[in-house]
Amino acid sequence: MAISVDDTRSILNELIKTCKDGQEGCLEAANHLNNPNVRAMFLEFSQQRSQFAGELQQEVMALGGDPEKSGSTMGALHRGWIDFKNKVTGESDEATIHEAESGEDAAVRSYEKALQKTLPANLRDVIERQYQAIKRAHAQVRSLEVRTSGGAA
Repeated sequence: MAISVDDTRSILNELIKTCKDGQEGCLEAANHLNNPNVRAMFLEFSQQRSQFAGELQQEVMALGGDPEKSGSTMGALHRGWIDFKNKVTGESDEATIHEAESGEDAAVRSYEKALQKTLPANLRDVIERQYQAIKRAHAQVRSLEVRTSGGAA
């Protein structure tokens, strides 16, 4: 049985928050990274999440709702923690990548939760496509984390 339009909008708005958190989190990570190639990768992920949020915002409006425009409080707290930790311990790519990987874990879980719902086919396709891209990004960040921590992550 399909879920209500209100529930669908709510699910989409939660994913928008997730994408906005990812957009800001990847940008924050990029600002703390020393390796220019890794920094560029995180800037690309930030742009990707911005695009995903925009797509989802369009879908919420198509359903007659008001789309979220910002991330979650927890996402803001996590970014603040990254900033604080980098100031206290000194900026290191390893620490930044570790925190970014934690944020990517949360994004994957958020999409998996949404995909457990009975969504309209067109929205399921959008969310599944975004989910696959987020899983690929997560795998890249995870691979970086393993390499920067000496393989023991």
